[in-house]
Amino acid sequence: MSQIEGLTGMDQEMKAYLNKWNIKGASLAIMRNDSLVYAKGYGWADKDAGERMDVGHIMRVASVSKLITAIGIMVLQDQGKITIKDKVFGPKGVLYTTYMNSLAKDPLYKELTIEHLLRHEGGYKRDAMFSSLTVKSQMNLTEAPTADDFIKYTLPRKLDFVPGTSQKYSNFSYLLLSRIIEVVSGMPYEKFIKEYVLKPAGCFDMHIAGNYLEDRRKNEVHYYAHGNLEDRMVDEFNGSGNKVDKCYGGNNITVLSGAGAWCASPVELARLVASVDGRDEVPDIISKEAFEQMTEYFTKEKFSLGWNDTNPEKGWNRTGTFTGTSALVKYYPNNECWIMITNTSTWKGSRLTKVTDSLFRKCSYLYGHELPKRNLFD
Repeated sequence: MSQIEGLTGMDQEMKAYLNKWNIKGASLAIMRNDSLVYAKGYGWADKDAGERMDVGHIMRVASVSKLITAIGIMVLQDQGKITIKDKVFGPKGVLYTTYMNSLAKDPLYKELTIEHLLRHEGGYKRDAMFSSLTVKSQMNLTEAPTADDFIKYTLPRKLDFVPGTSQKYSNFSYLLLSRIIEVVSGMPYEKFIKEYVLKPAGCFDMHIAGNYLEDRRKNEVHYYAHGNLEDRMVDEFNGSGNKVDKCYGGNNITVLSGAGAWCASPVELARLVASVDGRDEVPDIISKEAFEQMTEYFTKEKFSLGWNDTNPEKGWNRTGTFTGTSALVKYYPNNECWIMITNTSTWKGSRLTKVTDSLFRKCSYLYGHELPKRNLFD
């Protein structure tokens, strides 16, 4: 349905992008005023198997998962169970009744709020979430560290700054937020998100990712990294001593939970964004107050809630990068939302999303008038 004659030029731009960066496959969705107007796959979902990319393929979205987790926190706030101003530890903290409270001994922890975690202002400058082998060794573990192990490893350490006085991007903060969702809701993190975030938004094919090739779902892509396979071989995250393809076993993706473990398609991400963007065409699953809190903009140095930033002049963006994938959600001031996920990472790493943003803006300028007036969500 998105094979449109007037958009052949945009197809060429997409193919040139894939060729320049040696990306095996990508999936693109474009939403305008909460209407899905375009969705298309480019290249290969699995080049080895000869499977073309289609809009139904799902991919790891890396840190775009943080937007999903933040929405979950706002849903709990709307339910009256927490507020983002609530303390995390101490007698009035949401984690006070858990084993985690006894680990947070640094006096600075008494200042930590849910909002600090959402904005990467929790005081963490060291992030061990991608250092499974180090944590396993230092904790004398016989197996790969679990989420509990990462918590037990990190919480007893002193914070590097008073929460709220500075910021440092932190995957661990969003692991804690995932635990807060579990403690407050009484449900496993993934189950709560599916039941109270994704289902109300109309998203039914989003899942926590597995670590290995054999874990992938039937409509999940094959992941690739730049360079040949020999260069991509690394130590397996569980300390087995085996060398593995970095895309499959180089990192423990599942343990990241709400910090980076979700799989989705651009189409379903678009549906989720439509459900939290403050517009009326698709009913929001969060309150107006929660929407305003999530999109409140201060400065470029301050993270928004779940989003990377929400500059009203440049638009909102949420990025995600792993070995084997790159994802960008860009919501522009003209109410166009462009979302693309690739199944290949490049040598530019997280900086590839800036190239993707430039591609979006160029295609919107040259071909936006050719996008049909319709709603593929229907």
